[in-house]
Formats: sequence, structure tokens, C-alpha cells
Amino acid sequence: MGILGMTLSYLLFSILHFCQFVLAITVCGLYGVDLSRARSQGKYIDGKWVYAEVVGGLGALTAVLYLVPFILRFAAVPIWSFILFVLWIALFGLFGSMYIHEDPEGNGDIQRMKNAVWVDLANALLWLIGFVGSAAYWWTHRERHSRFTGRANLGHSASTRSTAWTA
Repeated sequence: MGILGMTLSYLLFSILHFCQFVLAITVCGLYGVDLSRARSQGKYIDGKWVYAEVVGGLGALTAVLYLVPFILRFAAVPIWSFILFVLWIALFGLFGSMYIHEDPEGNGDIQRMKNAVWVDLANALLWLIGFVGSAAYWWTHRERHSRFTGRANLGHSASTRSTAWTA
């Protein structure tokens, strides 16, 4: 039994999704600085930074939606979590190749982008943990039905294999 009727798994998922939300908003802020500066100066807005904002926005929105308890029971949750993991890894690879080996030499903007790359990686790892956790949660909490007719509800611990008759 958990606190006020909440299960331990829901509390752990809530902490995970809160961390995902905070880091996604952080990414939006870190990359948004450059987008805002480019827009105010009338300069070209690079699609890489727009991609970072879209991934950050999708991550933040998804993390908030995942705080609703019953949503984790849908089979699409692990699939969408894996897609977000891939998007975050792509973002890390994109900006990591640009900034990891860059020497900031006192330039605050380059140092901010180097920090943003590591926040991208942390976000990707959190979404990987979320994918594995939600897949395990879905597998253990899914409804199972009989193999041939599909009408009988077998419960959580029953097998769908038919048993052989023994004489």
C-alpha cells in the first residue's frame, strides 16, 4: 500500500516524469535563448534549434500527460516513450557533434550549449528508463484473455497456454 492509496510504482513513475518535465523545460530554455536572439535580430533561424525546441516541447507535454495514473496502462505508452528516447538521442548526437569538443575560451554561449548537450543526454537516459519501466508495467498489468475465444478474462497471473489432459 502506498501513501494515500497510491502504489509505489505510480509514485516512482511520477518522480521520473517530473524529472523528465523539468529537464525538457530546461532544454527549451537553453535552446530558446538562441532562437529568441536570432528572431529579434532578424537573422536566419536554424532548423536544428527548432528541432531541439520541438523535442523539448513534446517531452514536456508527454511527461505531464504521463502523470495521469490510468494512461500508463495503454500499450502505446512504451512505444511513444521509445520514440521520444530516439528523438532525444538524435538531439544529443546532433548538438554533441557540434559542441562536445568545442573549447569555450570564456564564451558563455558555447559553454551554455555544451551544458545543453549533457542535459539532452540526461533526458535521453530518463526516457530510456521510462520506456523500460512502462513496458514492464504494461506487461505485468495487461488484461489477459483465453487463447481460442478471447472471452474469458484470465487475470494477471494466469497463463494463456492450454493445459494437456492427463489420464
